Amino acid sequence: MRIAVCGGPYGNPYALRAFVDDARARGAQRLYCLGDLGGFGAEVDALWPVLTGADVTCVAGNYDVAVARGDTDCGCGYRDPKDNEFAQLIYDHTLATTSRDFAAWMGSLPTERRETLGGVDVHMVHGSTLALNDFWWESLPEDQHRLRAAASGAGVVLCTHSGLPWQKQVDDTLVVNVGVLGKPANDGRRNVWYALLDLDQGHASAELVPLEYDWRAQAASMRAAGLPEVFVETIETGWWTTCLEVLPPAERARGRYHLYRSTLPTGFRPADDGWGAAPGADPADDRPVVPLFGSAYFPSRLWLYTNFHCNLACDYCAVASSPKAAPRTLAADRFRALVDEAVAAGFGELYVTGGEPFLHPDIVALLDYASAQLPTVVMTNAMLLRGRRAEGLGDLAGRKLTVQTSLDGATAATHDRHRGAGSWQRTVAGIRHLIDLGLPPRVALTETPENTAEVPATAALLAGLGLPEDHFAVRPLLRRGFAETGVEIGEDTSVPELTVSGDGLHWHPAGADRATSPDMHLAPAGTSLERGKQLVTERFFAARLADGSLPRPVHCAV
Repeated sequence: MRIAVCGGPYGNPYALRAFVDDARARGAQRLYCLGDLGGFGAEVDALWPVLTGADVTCVAGNYDVAVARGDTDCGCGYRDPKDNEFAQLIYDHTLATTSRDFAAWMGSLPTERRETLGGVDVHMVHGSTLALNDFWWESLPEDQHRLRAAASGAGVVLCTHSGLPWQKQVDDTLVVNVGVLGKPANDGRRNVWYALLDLDQGHASAELVPLEYDWRAQAASMRAAGLPEVFVETIETGWWTTCLEVLPPAERARGRYHLYRSTLPTGFRPADDGWGAAPGADPADDRPVVPLFGSAYFPSRLWLYTNFHCNLACDYCAVASSPKAAPRTLAADRFRALVDEAVAAGFGELYVTGGEPFLHPDIVALLDYASAQLPTVVMTNAMLLRGRRAEGLGDLAGRKLTVQTSLDGATAATHDRHRGAGSWQRTVAGIRHLIDLGLPPRVALTETPENTAEVPATAALLAGLGLPEDHFAVRPLLRRGFAETGVEIGEDTSVPELTVSGDGLHWHPAGADRATSPDMHLAPAGTSLERGKQLVTERFFAARLADGSLPRPVHCAV
């Protein structure tokens, strides 16, 4: 026996008609709907003749129960105020435009249905076996899947409500979230989804079916009804622009939009003005949602570690670089491919670091390639800027290239305490050399108890060399790598900055050494930057949702 099961028509008669026709064409002998007849589109009453004319067997969703009773809200189960604000807009429209006869029909529907079909015990619910408006997400922990499956005990459990289709075998139960007909599945595709099940001699199998329908007609009907454009945009683009906060981290990371604009930070800047300031959401864009990437919470800068070995052995190096460190050199071809990929993935700037990048045999050619495509910053201790490896560096003056170095005090004694004897003198000489090349560097001071008092004198020293005031900044000492003291930094306390090394992708440049910062390793080498953005987004929300707070920026090298 073959059955077709849909969820959430959401006032979309165009998709409902397409479901009936497509399911019949695929040999479905019986059709079912798991509820939420209203809830997104404009033409709720138009569903009734389709449902009855095609003999679609329905269970009630939370929307149907609420409309039938004339409740003041949909009972959707949202907890975020912004989610509820959007839900209320649509519910008010649905309640006002649904005929009382159709509402009474909704009120006559059961909230679950259980049948033996093809020798299989099939349990049909709206949200889950626990509650009418329970969100049964694919990403739930295994014990939560088992809890819901065990509450039924059926061979097949069919649900909807969350709007995202998936299927999973949970012990002896096949669980199928059939998706919804009323809006796309937040995947950038305009089609919607339903499920086909084959049930025969006690065996069940399911197929999730992408359904094409007249989305243009649906969008036009919503505009004609005066529904907000933010709802219409979802129909036209396939991306959710409302009710985002209900999405768990894994599901949210797959979408285009992740945050309500109203949640963007106002209490801090992601970076001091000028130094790698992260582009925020376009203020001219009146869309209420924004992607995480490109916001203050996930700057669109990419860090590339060319290598990890260094001519210095700073005792507080966050990534444990030293002359004895394994080089883990990024091959030139791989570097160029990453630059190309960064442009395609929407990154707005590139930071090249190490180890000491000027130990890479092709560093100037790599900087030439990168700065031709993106504003590029190279981090160096400024000691190796002469000789074969640095040949041609001056030719990059006037390009989109910034050189950044470190000076940790106004005196050699202070700087050399952590970075090694003679390093202050050579760094100052390197700064002068860069100025002569037409590449006046930016300079960062890593603040420690020993050099705090020298910050003004260091700024004055650099000004005396001819560097502008905004080319000097103070950054915190971070407790990572070799550093035994300093600011704690982790993915639950820092704004992410996607970083690539020979070991793969990392959450933040301060955690790019896999040996000393395994917690910040995201994915193995070869993982795409687009996938990296998704992983960062998922981890960001997992950390955020753990305690409801949002991380703050850690001024590392910028």
